[in-house]
Amino acid sequence: MRQSKDDYQTLREAVRALCAQFPDAYFREIDQQRGYPEAFVSALTEAGWLAALIPEEYGGSGLGLTEASVIMEEINRCGGNSGACHGQMYNMGTLLRHGSERQKRDYLPRIASGELRLQSMAVTEPTTGSDTTRIKTRAVRRGDHYRVSGQKVWISRVQHSDLMILLARTTPLEQTSRRSEGMSLFLIDLREAVGRGLSVQPIANMVNHETNELFFDELEVPAENLIGEEGQGFRYLLDGLNAERALIAAECIGDGRWFIERVAEYGRERQVFGRPIAQNQGVQFPIARAHVNLEAASLMRFEACARFDARQSCGAEANMAKLLAADASWEAANVCLQFHGGFGFACEYDVERKFRETRLYQVAPISTNLILAYVAEHVLGLPRSF
Repeated sequence: MRQSKDDYQTLREAVRALCAQFPDAYFREIDQQRGYPEAFVSALTEAGWLAALIPEEYGGSGLGLTEASVIMEEINRCGGNSGACHGQMYNMGTLLRHGSERQKRDYLPRIASGELRLQSMAVTEPTTGSDTTRIKTRAVRRGDHYRVSGQKVWISRVQHSDLMILLARTTPLEQTSRRSEGMSLFLIDLREAVGRGLSVQPIANMVNHETNELFFDELEVPAENLIGEEGQGFRYLLDGLNAERALIAAECIGDGRWFIERVAEYGRERQVFGRPIAQNQGVQFPIARAHVNLEAASLMRFEACARFDARQSCGAEANMAKLLAADASWEAANVCLQFHGGFGFACEYDVERKFRETRLYQVAPISTNLILAYVAEHVLGLPRSF
């Protein structure tokens, strides 16, 4: 019988204990400074939580995506933002499943110990967006190295990562029989690349989320940094994207539970017309409905993670989990802000900060409309719409 969320109570309590050392005021100050929660991420690393997916033989915990999702959920439920560090979780799957033994031996122990960070993946480009097969960034083999030229956008945590996974075309699109062919994945050492063929341009945005535009100008990448086989990168990437969507779903669930807990507490305490506002069904029902939708999304998250951990097809489940959870967290965010009234806009209540953070997931890492298009075509067998 598949495990239920209650089977992870010990894990939840351990993560909450660490998060308790970083109260709302910590994240509020980081947000106001547009800073990076360095102390928090370091504490997560030292406690081993960001090495959850790394096998024990390489210094990690050897846990599955299911446990990783619980860790991410609890960070957001405690008032933090997993967006500062979740890349290390889903990038692990790409390196673990498709990297060479030498790559795993060289990098995984140092990632597990915190000596190195693998927080970033560069896929999206300004002119292609979600049409990944039409990326223009090229990697051309020159003896024992590749030369990379092109541009990426919305690439997060580059400034707080040592390593990055890069998707580039190694065979021009017009020379392939299928659009998904001819792309390859590379492990980029950012410490060597930045300033030597790679330029990083930060992008200011409505959320305190470090993201960037990248410019590659004949960047030299050792051939030994190719992940797996040349030309198979898109297939490898799908594993990482499914893991990413399941983890983002968990983060949305964590956000949603934060909103529900905050608004329920506020509703019990806030007195208007001589009674708690939460005594009114007009307040109760929206909160209750948001809670119900969060619980349903959580079940789909566990289904997606279980299938991923079992190495079963999970594209549909991961996409549906992300859509359901993003919608549920956004519903809970609106309920929380609405019933806090003016106080919901006050920074000291943290509602507006979390409101901004969870809104991102209606758009990224994949928009809700693209998920619906995927389900329509690949699950329901409807004609491809694009």
